[in-house]
Amino acid sequence: MSDDLHFEVLVAGAGAAGLLAAIRAAERGRRTLLVEKNTKAGVKILMSGGTRCNLTQNTDARGIIAAYGDQGRFLHSALARLDPMGVVKLFHAEGVLTKVEETNKIFPVSDSAVDVRDALVRRLERTTAELALGEPVQNIERHQAGFVVMTPRRRVLCDRLILTVGGKSYPGCGTRGDGYAWAEQFGHTLIPPRPALVPLVTHESWVHALSGLTLPDVGVATVVSSRAPPDLQIPPHVLRSVRGRKKNSPLSADRGSLLFTHRGLSGPVVLNVSRAISGHALPSAFDIELDLLPDLKLDALDAELQQAAAADGKRTVANLAARYLPRRLIEALLERLQIPPEMKSAEFGKSPRRALAEAIKQTRIPIAGTLGFAKAEVTAGGVSLDEVDSHTMQSKLVPNLYFAGELLDLDGPIGGYNFQAAFATGWLAGESV
Repeated sequence: MSDDLHFEVLVAGAGAAGLLAAIRAAERGRRTLLVEKNTKAGVKILMSGGTRCNLTQNTDARGIIAAYGDQGRFLHSALARLDPMGVVKLFHAEGVLTKVEETNKIFPVSDSAVDVRDALVRRLERTTAELALGEPVQNIERHQAGFVVMTPRRRVLCDRLILTVGGKSYPGCGTRGDGYAWAEQFGHTLIPPRPALVPLVTHESWVHALSGLTLPDVGVATVVSSRAPPDLQIPPHVLRSVRGRKKNSPLSADRGSLLFTHRGLSGPVVLNVSRAISGHALPSAFDIELDLLPDLKLDALDAELQQAAAADGKRTVANLAARYLPRRLIEALLERLQIPPEMKSAEFGKSPRRALAEAIKQTRIPIAGTLGFAKAEVTAGGVSLDEVDSHTMQSKLVPNLYFAGELLDLDGPIGGYNFQAAFATGWLAGESV
């Protein structure tokens, strides 16, 4: 092991937040070391967005803040330094042009996450910062006004320490919750980490049989199941994102693309509502309610089915309803209702017709759990925001200790919001050290 080395700033974790923190600190003249346990930087960047990397959302700072609910207030100062347009300009300056898709997600024109990662590494390389890959942090201790950081290779002294080691989502990227122990070691409160933006599991075989089917526009709500115990308690971290929630109203709701899988449900709309379930100790106490035709009211759908049946009595019920939804799905719903798909429309009376309309508008799917951190896009929970100065990202408990990125108790919806928060908090931390 070499003799002690001294840096003004040490950044632990070369993900989105860590790269921005190290870049900004070094550009401000700080002697900076960025250490990363993986053999390459930005591993999670490389696999995000289906390897396309959804950089941010086509909105302003207020839009990002609103999307985070109660957590959004914490991001005011960070977004004042680096808002979505600032992120876009940063990558344009590095030669990575961007595009806005219909969902308002912003991607690189090349659809290549490698281009995103490489742009950040190039900018880092133009500074005096040192990047140490394949060098995990093993231990951290206070040393006078700074810290001693131990790695397998050396003992490093630093005046200021920025922790950007991520949460626990996608542990294959190396994000296995290392930072939580260090935060607790320094007296910080840890909001229990849990998977967020995670696919849901159900034991319903009819759902499994539809695996691979995608619906582009579905209303999805998380509701308390009739199977739930009468004394079921909803934790504050679940309720805090549901402002003004009335009794018996959904815990979470959204509208968007849904994917049936061999295990259950996925797709952007499901990932967005998953937080309410993943944050509870009893996920089987909840159902997902699907509105498969969110633009059509129940009574209007019933009336349309009635008119269509009257207009062509020889047509089968399956063919009649397949004008609205994929036939595979219609046949699955009819089978659950015990309505023969080959039934003629002339025989499609009021009761079965109403039952099908309600199934299309209000199908409930019992949930058994989630796919956990292994498939979660982000981690909810982490270092309590109450103990971090949002104007600087510095710990309120330990001078010269900073946090940024997913290690914080920050989790936003799908659509580039989480990268935006990581970029902005990392940039602010680097600007503050």
